[in-house]
This record gives sequence, structure tokens and C-alpha cells, in this order.
Amino acid sequence: MANAFVKLIDIYRFGFQDSRLFRRLLLLIGIKLFIMFAILRLIFFPDLLAGKSEREKAATIIENLTTLPSAGLGAE
Repeated sequence: MANAFVKLIDIYRFGFQDSRLFRRLLLLIGIKLFIMFAILRLIFFPDLLAGKSEREKAATIIENLTTLPSAGLGAE
């Protein structure tokens, strides 16, 4: 398994070493990953525990883990 991984790394390192297209694609992939993990994380996953004491953090976590969401269950 490790040998196959090393061969795959060698293919990328030596096969695409001088390719301008490959470098542009890597840049695009890097920008996309940055947007996905850095920017969208700030928008969709706010820090709900910021500014709370340890007791309030524990209560919030327990409440979120033990209560069922009210929407989308279909039990009406």
C-alpha cells in the first residue's frame, strides 16, 4: 500500500513537473479548498459557545445533544 502511494507521488512529481496547466489546476484547487474550509466555515458554522462561562457551555452542549430538533421529524 505504501509502495503504491510512493509511486503515485512520483508520477505527480515527475510527470507534471513542467506543466503550466497542472500548476494552474493546483492553484484553482487550493483556492477552492480555502474558500470551502475558511470562508464558508465562518458563514455557516458560527461559534455558539463564544463568551459563555464553563457552566453555560456545558448546559448548551447537553441541551443540543439531548433534545430532538423540532422541524423535519414528521411526528405531528
